[in-house]
Amino acid sequence: MLEIGVQTHNAVSDDNPNAGFKMISDAGFTCCDFSLNMYLKNTDLYEQRLNGFFDKSINELESFFSLHKKAAIDNGIRIHQMHMPYPNFVPDASDEINNYLLNEMAPKSMQISDFFGCRYIVVHAPKVKRFYGSEEAEWEKAEEFLSHILPMAKEMGITVCVENIYISAGAHIIEGPCGNPTKMAERIDRINDEYKAEVLGYCFDTGHANIVGLDFEKFLNILGKRVKVLHIHDNDGISDLHQMPFTFTKTRENNPSTDWNGFLRGLRAAGFDKVLSFETAPVLKSFPEELRPVALRTIADIGKYFAAKLDATSAEDT
Repeated sequence: MLEIGVQTHNAVSDDNPNAGFKMISDAGFTCCDFSLNMYLKNTDLYEQRLNGFFDKSINELESFFSLHKKAAIDNGIRIHQMHMPYPNFVPDASDEINNYLLNEMAPKSMQISDFFGCRYIVVHAPKVKRFYGSEEAEWEKAEEFLSHILPMAKEMGITVCVENIYISAGAHIIEGPCGNPTKMAERIDRINDEYKAEVLGYCFDTGHANIVGLDFEKFLNILGKRVKVLHIHDNDGISDLHQMPFTFTKTRENNPSTDWNGFLRGLRAAGFDKVLSFETAPVLKSFPEELRPVALRTIADIGKYFAAKLDATSAEDT
C-alpha cells in the first residue's frame, strides 16, 4: 500500500516540533511535506519584502532545523518532499530581491532538503507570461532558474519537481506555467537526458487542476512516471481552497466537485508508486485547535482509502 503524507504547516511549530510530528504520526501518516515555503512567504515577496531568514549560513540553518529533523525521525515520519519558497522570480521587483532568491534562497533550500534527507523538492515556475509574451518564453525563464539548481540536484540525488499552477486574469482563473502535460513530458525528458540523471520531475496538484478544468486521468496518463510527488486537496472549482477531498459537491446529488475517480485511474495508468501527499494545511486552521488531531486523522483515512482503491485495482489487474 502506498504511504500517506501531509504538510507540516499548521501542524509542526518551531518551538516544539516534536509535538507536531507526534500528532502527524498518531494520525496515521508516515511521511510529510516540509513547508519550507512558510519561512519566506509569497505574500511578502509579491510586496517586495525580504525577512532575512535565508541570510543565515547553511550551518546556522541546519542548526535551526536540527530539532525538526530529530523530531521527525523520533516519530517515524519521513520527510519525503519539501516546497521551496515561491515565487523564485518577481518580474517587477528589484535586482536585489531577484538575486537574493536566486543566489541565497534557492541553493540554501536545496541544502536544507539534503540535510533532511529529502529527495524531492517542489518549485513554482515563474508566472511571467504576460511580461514575456508567450508560454515558451515563460518556460525559458523557468529553465534559466532551474539551470542554477539542477547541478546541485544531480550531486545531491534530489529531484526538483515543477507543478501545474494557475494564474488570475481579471475575474478569471486560467492555466498557469507547466500546465501542458505533453510539453512538460518532452521538457522533463530532454533535461534529464542532458544531465544523465533524474534531476527534474513533476508534481501534480489536484486543486490547481480542478479550478482550471484539467482532465486528471488524461493528464496523469501523459506524464506517467515523470510524476514524482502529489499535492492532494479539494476546492469548489472556483477558488484554491486547499481543503480535504470530498468536501465540495457539484449538485444536490452530492457528486464531488473534483474527479477523484479519474484521479485514481490516472495514478494507476501513470504507475504512481510514491506517496499520497496532502496539501491541506488550511483545514487545520478551520478546526478548533482541540480538533486538529481529528481533522488530521480524517485526512489520513482518506489517504488510506485512496491507497486501498489503488491496491484493489492493482490486484484486479494481476
